[in-house]
Amino acid sequence: MPKPSLAELRPVVHPSGLKDRRSGEHWAGRIYMREISLRCTRHLVHSRITPNQYTGLMIVAGVAAGAALLVPGLAGAVLGALLIQLYLLLDCVDGELARWRRQTSITGVYLDRVGHYLSEAALLVGFGVRAADIFHRDGASTQWQWAFLGTLAALGAILIKAETDLVDVARTRSGLPAVKDEASVPRSSGLALARKAAAALKFHRLVGGVEASLVILAAGIADFVQDDLLFTRIAVALLAAIAVLQTVLHLVSILASSRLT
Repeated sequence: MPKPSLAELRPVVHPSGLKDRRSGEHWAGRIYMREISLRCTRHLVHSRITPNQYTGLMIVAGVAAGAALLVPGLAGAVLGALLIQLYLLLDCVDGELARWRRQTSITGVYLDRVGHYLSEAALLVGFGVRAADIFHRDGASTQWQWAFLGTLAALGAILIKAETDLVDVARTRSGLPAVKDEASVPRSSGLALARKAAAALKFHRLVGGVEASLVILAAGIADFVQDDLLFTRIAVALLAAIAVLQTVLHLVSILASSRLT
């Protein structure tokens, strides 16, 4: 069978509003990855691999990114960042194939969410273990406190996602429809202003997979120049602090909004 053209493929796999979703589309998808994935999807539409299997490959790539950070030196940071880009590509491809083949499913949505949880947690745990220096690149002993901070950052990243997802769980179990974007604005004017300021600064995004991988890469480059793990350890502490703070602020924001009413 002939491959569909990009003109035929685009309106089906990139339906109207896909790139404009307030919380569903990553900035990297809007800027470049959706154009790359579209061209990959065109060559994969007749493959025997199912969309859910591509989701499985996405999970493998994401978890492998965390494991790659155990490779000492700059190579580990570069490999981790590249694997996160592959993770993002597969995250786009699985949904595009599902829409083209009309194979969208609840299982696919569930696996996608599980993949995001596992991959982003694995990346942050791997970053913490990297900072702990298990291969004694920067000292004679392993400093496990950094692995703890990386794990704390991973837990925060998971809880932030869980807080969002559990809004839909709570509404569904109460017989309410899905929440609308405008309901996320806190009822308190003070909290609404604080939320707007936080959204403008976008510091909370640093614990996301793509953003964290870029922080890790930058720290790896700085450490390579300085020949130690100082910047990696600073970055681990920073991401852990952001994750903990954002977990609390996000919970407060949900409770103060109309999302649960």
